[in-house]
Amino acid sequence: MRQDPRRLLLRTLPLLAPAVVASLAWAAWLGWDQQRDVAPDGTVSGPYESWQVIGLVLTLLPPVYWATVRHHPVSAVLGTSAGLTAAACYDWSDDSSGLFVIGVGLVLAGSLAATAAVCGIIGFTRRATATA
Repeated sequence: MRQDPRRLLLRTLPLLAPAVVASLAWAAWLGWDQQRDVAPDGTVSGPYESWQVIGLVLTLLPPVYWATVRHHPVSAVLGTSAGLTAAACYDWSDDSSGLFVIGVGLVLAGSLAATAAVCGIIGFTRRATATA
């Protein structure tokens, strides 16, 4: 039995939209910055500044909200985490030490936890305002 392509797209959109937005947002906010900063005392930081990470998080809120209010919180969590993890893996894969895998794993774990918490807060506040 053949499925309608539009129906398939509508079923996968809640997962694909956050994943695509997350990957593109990573590229826009973090992908261009590859230089570490060296302070006068020799300490090294970076390559990302806090405003870049905050911008990434704020950019990801609308697609997570969109998927969550349409009753697809699992898709919001998995899509956002998959997009961020894929982007981090691509961005950091040229690391010669091989330790980028640990960073990518931390991005996966952190994005799963943070996105799940955001989806829970969105769901809770929507239910609370609907019953009030």
